[in-house]
Amino acid sequence: MLTAELPVHFDQQPLTSVMGVSGSGKSTLGIALAQHLHLPFLDADDFHPAANVDKMSRAIPLTDEDRWPWLLSLCQAVNQEVRTAGGAVATCSALKRRYRDFIRTHIKHPLVFVLLDGTRETLLKRMQQRNDHYMPPSLLDSQLTDLERPDADEPALTFSIAKGVDELSKEIVSRLIQ
Repeated sequence: MLTAELPVHFDQQPLTSVMGVSGSGKSTLGIALAQHLHLPFLDADDFHPAANVDKMSRAIPLTDEDRWPWLLSLCQAVNQEVRTAGGAVATCSALKRRYRDFIRTHIKHPLVFVLLDGTRETLLKRMQQRNDHYMPPSLLDSQLTDLERPDADEPALTFSIAKGVDELSKEIVSRLIQ
């Protein structure tokens, strides 16, 4: 499902940020997209400072003040990958418009957000099945509350997580490269 007609036309590989709440499959899909597009993959979780990981591990939601340095670090890494590899696929929850605006401001290249959308039940089930992630299922409701779906003026595509990763990644790639 297209959130908006993409105002960006890519002369080269698209710069993509896979977004959504915890449990939506951002990392799994991001890796698949990066492989399809032959681009580096950056997981925003890898850029959280230890204090953020500690808060989330204790089921304490992050504040905006916690997020700005994390987002800046991710943007700097994406810009570096664009310089060296010509593009990148990154994951980032990017739940609020102001976070997406920050990302677009600090990444100086055309960017498309891909929102992974699913039901609370599906997301919760996925989170409960993970054993190796610091984000506890108890934070899902706060993430769903915080989620501001992209507006029509944002370069974003929305896809259901009901499909398998292979089918979904092929569908997304076909929408990105037209």
